[in-house]
Amino acid sequence: MPYSKLAHPRTAGTFSRVLGKYVREDQVLDLNTAIEKMTLLPAKRLEGIAPMMRFKGRIQVGADADITVFDPNTIIDKATFEGGLEFSEGIEYVLVNGTFVLKNGETVTNVFPGQGVYGKFKK
Repeated sequence: MPYSKLAHPRTAGTFSRVLGKYVREDQVLDLNTAIEKMTLLPAKRLEGIAPMMRFKGRIQVGADADITVFDPNTIIDKATFEGGLEFSEGIEYVLVNGTFVLKNGETVTNVFPGQGVYGKFKK
């Protein structure tokens, strides 16, 4: 987020921090529980007001194919107040709607596969 240089480091590395520090290093959570708390449970909480969320947080036929491939032995957040927002370490691939946006650890340019998630309540 280059437009937000003074943003809190958690805006760039929350999930990587959970996986690196709290799962791998401190062993406060197991990997499956952490992933469920980051993916499936938030999606389920929002299904009632945003029915499209039933296609999120799951790897199954008919889901949206938003997938992050990471190395559990190296993933960690790198953003700091002093150094600013940085990409996390240990993430090799990110697919959004089945399209690579990060491949071999490098951002894929000029791809915009994301789609908005809308609730059923509009102002």
